[in-house]
Amino acid sequence: MAPGNHSTVTEFILAGLTEKPELQLPLFLLFLGIYVLTVLGNLGMMVLIALSSHLHKPMYYLLSSLSFIDVGQSTVITPKMLASFVTENTISYPECMAQLFFFLVFAISECYMLAAMAYDRYVAICSPLLYNTIMSNQACVILVLGVYTIGVVCASAHTGFLLRVHFCKFNVINHYFCDLISVLKLSCSPIYVNQILILIFSGINILTPSLTILGSYIFIIASILRIRSTRGRSKAFSTCSSHLSAVALFYGSASFMYLNPSSANSTDQGKVSSVFYTIMVPMLNPLIYSLRNKDVSIALKMFGKRTVL
Repeated sequence: MAPGNHSTVTEFILAGLTEKPELQLPLFLLFLGIYVLTVLGNLGMMVLIALSSHLHKPMYYLLSSLSFIDVGQSTVITPKMLASFVTENTISYPECMAQLFFFLVFAISECYMLAAMAYDRYVAICSPLLYNTIMSNQACVILVLGVYTIGVVCASAHTGFLLRVHFCKFNVINHYFCDLISVLKLSCSPIYVNQILILIFSGINILTPSLTILGSYIFIIASILRIRSTRGRSKAFSTCSSHLSAVALFYGSASFMYLNPSSANSTDQGKVSSVFYTIMVPMLNPLIYSLRNKDVSIALKMFGKRTVL
C-alpha cells in the first residue's frame, strides 16, 4: 500500500535516546564502540565456526545462526540511532516501515532461535545416543528455516496492519528507532486491532519459546543430577551456562518492554529496556559464548596460533 493513501505524514523524526546536548557526543562514541564490537564479535564467531572443523556440530550451527540474527538486528537499529546523536534524525515513511519490519523479523527470530538451542542441549544431554540422529543436518536446517519463517510471518502481520493506520499530524517518534508501540502512539485512527495483535503475538512469541526453554532445562537439570561423577555434572552444566545467560539477558529485557504495563506507559523506561535487547545483548552474546564455552575457547586459541604462524 502506498503511504500517501493512508497518511499525510511522509517522514518521521526520531527523537533519539536523550535530548541532553552534553550527552550526545559521549553516547555517540559509546554506542559506536558497541556497534563495532557487535559486528566484529558476531562475524568473528561465524567465521570461527566455519573454519574450525571441531565446531561443525548442530550446537554451533545454531550459534552461528544466532550471531547472524544479532548482526542483522544491530545493523537495522544502531546506525540510525548514531545519526540521532549528531543531527536531527529524519526517516521517511517507507524507511520507517522497513526498519520496523526487519527489526521484528530479527527480534522474533532470536526468541525462537534461543528455544531451538535449548532443545539442542536437551537432546544432547538427555538422549546422547540419539543426538546425531535427532539433530541431523536436515533437522537443523528445518529448525533454522522454521525460526526465520515465524519471524517473517509475525513481522509481516504487524507491518501490514500498521500500513492501514493513519498518521495525520504528529511525526516525532519518541524513540531511537521505529518501535511498533512508539509509532502507534502517533496514530490519528483507531489502533484496537494493532493493540490486540501486539498482545497476542507478544504473549505467543515470548511465552512459547520461554516455556520450551523452561521445559528443556527442567529435563536437563533432572538428567544432570542423575550423573554420578562431579566432573560429568560440571561439564554438563558448563555447556548450558552460556546459553542460560543469553536467555536471561534477552527475555528479561524483552519481557519488561512488552509485557509490563508500566513500561508501555513510560517511553523513557521503554527506551532503556529496549537498549538491552536491541544493542547490548547482540554485543554480549559472542562474549558469553566465547568466554564460557571450552570448545570455542580452544578454537580461538588454535585460530590465534595459526594466525601468528
